[in-house]
Formats: sequence, C-alpha cells, structure tokens
Amino acid sequence: MPFRTLLLFGAPGAGKGTQGKILGAIPDFFHCACGDVFRRLEPDSPLGRVFRQYSRRGELVPDDTTVAVWRDSLARAIAGGKFHPDRDTLVLDGIPRNVAQAQMLADTLDVVAMLFLVCRDFEKLVARLQRRALQENRGDDANVDVIRQRFTTYERETAPVLKFYGQALVHEIDATQTPIQVLRDILRHIAKL
Repeated sequence: MPFRTLLLFGAPGAGKGTQGKILGAIPDFFHCACGDVFRRLEPDSPLGRVFRQYSRRGELVPDDTTVAVWRDSLARAIAGGKFHPDRDTLVLDGIPRNVAQAQMLADTLDVVAMLFLVCRDFEKLVARLQRRALQENRGDDANVDVIRQRFTTYERETAPVLKFYGQALVHEIDATQTPIQVLRDILRHIAKL
C-alpha cells in the first residue's frame, strides 16, 4: 500500500530540513530526510564512501543506490515503531531528487501535496548553507564551488520533479520569511488536505 506523502521541495538551503523536523515532531507525521539517511551511514562503509564521493562534488548519488538506501531506512523505521504507515503521513525532503527517482517510487508514494519552498535569492541560500555548514559540521555546505554545483544539479535534475507530479499538487511557499511564518503557511496548506 503506498504511503500517504507530503513532499517538501525546493533548492538547497530553502528550509526543507528545518520544516521537516518541525512537522516530524507533530503526532501522525513522520519526517525522513534523505540527506540525513546518507549522513548516518558509516563514513568508511562502501555506501558511506559513495555518498561522500558524490556530495563533495555537489552531485546526486546514483538513483538505484539512493532509493535502496532510502527504502532500507524506512523499513528500519517501520520495524522500530517510529513510522506507522497505517496512520502517519510521510514527510519527505531530498527524495525524489529527479524524475527517474519519482518514477521508481511511484508505487510506494501516494503524494498528496508538494510544499514548494521558493527562494529566488541565490546569495541568501548560499548564506544559509554556509551557516548550516558551521552549525552542523557539514563540509558539503561550506565550499561555494560545491554549492554552485548543487544549484546547477538542482535546476537540471530536481526542478523537473515539479512537472512530474503536476501543478495541482504544488503549493508555493515564500521561503524568505522567518521559519515560523513558513511553518504557518505550510500548516495552512496541510489543514486543507
């Protein structure tokens, strides 16, 4: 049975992780950030090395690997009683990251809405990523060249996912607001569902 799913969508630094963590703390919601799943891998494991290799260049991990690691993480969350698919809404950020992944997950996800966090100010996004790099010790967010490559990858590979799911599911939210204002707008959309 497909998982009832909300997709948090937007460019790197738009606030998907911040909002996902908040939503995940609300009963009957389960947040899964694909980047966090990868960062929890043992750095010296084969998959951990693959993740580091791609993230250092600002590129996406290959689709088969990404989906397999994500599925395994979700299965462990279900087995551990953290995610209850029969009652919880799955809140995703960082997956699907391209149309191929969306197609691979079509039988797994029942996407009820895409919450598109929009921030067209590149410099603001860069500043957010660099601040996050310092706060969370995330080297993939510290280098401006890597950040630029991540934005190029986002525009080329990730943005087309919006069209895959269709405009009827997309709800644009101004990500330049304060986090609490962004949350307010997200909750307004969720309440309508």
